Amino acid sequence: MELLEITILILTFVILLAVGVPISFSIGISSLVTMLISINTIPSFTTVAQRMATGLDSFALLAIPFFILAGQLMNSGGIARRLIDFAKVLVGKLPGGLAFVNIMAAMLFGAISGSAVAAASAIGGFMTPVMKKEGYDPGFSAAVNITSSTTGLIIPPSNILIVYSLASGGVSIAALFLAGYIPGIIIGLSLMIVAGIYAKRSDYKVQFDITFGYAVKKFFDAIPSLLLIVIVIGGIVAGYFTATEASAVAVLYAFILSVFIYREVKFTDLPKILLSSVTTTAIVMLLVGTSMAMSWVMAYENIPQNVAEALLALSDNGIVILIIINLILLFIGTFMDMTPAVLIFTPIFLPIAVQLGVDPIHFGIFMVMNLSIGLCTPPVGSVLFVGCSVADLPITKVIKPLIPMFIAMIISLLLVTYIPELSLFIPKLFGY
Repeated sequence: MELLEITILILTFVILLAVGVPISFSIGISSLVTMLISINTIPSFTTVAQRMATGLDSFALLAIPFFILAGQLMNSGGIARRLIDFAKVLVGKLPGGLAFVNIMAAMLFGAISGSAVAAASAIGGFMTPVMKKEGYDPGFSAAVNITSSTTGLIIPPSNILIVYSLASGGVSIAALFLAGYIPGIIIGLSLMIVAGIYAKRSDYKVQFDITFGYAVKKFFDAIPSLLLIVIVIGGIVAGYFTATEASAVAVLYAFILSVFIYREVKFTDLPKILLSSVTTTAIVMLLVGTSMAMSWVMAYENIPQNVAEALLALSDNGIVILIIINLILLFIGTFMDMTPAVLIFTPIFLPIAVQLGVDPIHFGIFMVMNLSIGLCTPPVGSVLFVGCSVADLPITKVIKPLIPMFIAMIISLLLVTYIPELSLFIPKLFGY
């Protein structure tokens, strides 16, 4: 019977997605259908509701709406422009400097907002017109913006790492945050290498003549924004507050920064910002709730154990198994949003990884890196669509310049997958 129920679960989910049903409803309905067929002794509708409610009953999840609100405040508060100016100081003197500025600014903004979509919108909104004016290929400019925006999902604070902590059964959020720095920087540097090669071949010149006075001014302008990273991550690591408490601190700091220091958010703007944050939070939480219901159904049907047995029967070589897991996650990332993917597939693949001697912190980082690539690919890549919309380009114009960027991201993924210390060095340094 297990095979029949697994088939029903997968087929129902795929069919619902194919006909355009939103992913959260597809997950919930397919879970319910499977339960109606297989769990005759339990009231299935009640069980789905209970599992959704139980899945959301987590103190750690409170961090997500706070970080979303902090990101919305920062997105509207002039922080993106100041980080772009600071990025000019750091990398603007390089040939093809506008591409480097885009990548560096996306890394900095992502590290503050924790949102790839927000980074693609905010940084792309500033950089795309400037790059177009300077003669950069529009498809290349969009590809740079799209791929670099995903670094904020690895560099903390990151909502998806909080979700992974929940799905993994309580891996330290602080340790995950610390583990994301080096992999996130590796992705950024790999994208810069590709951008540099492209800029040299296209003969893009240095656009910025940066004086010492300009550099000092832009550095001090950016300090209040950059301090948020120090306050949030420093406070968590030092033990002054938890990740959830840190998210509330981030909202307070972003509010003060945007309203009273930079003065780019007015009190009349706050209802719109709050409404946008509530809408985004509702979408994320519905995905979390339905995904937890599906995870329970899969556990009831012994799917994680069956998958583990099947993979380990293929090979007992850890390198081969990790390649297979990465390939599966790359495929999943092309059609499933990150949040349900992490919640559904962490209970399946994490026990296999642990059995192979992989640290749960390390696994979480390369899993998120893997799924981040899916955000840049059709058919459901949210960052891809936002980046194309900002650049006012069809997807077909962006795919070709995206390919070398994908290759760079996959190479970075393989490095982090097979060199655990890239993820674990900083957490170990702080005693995790």
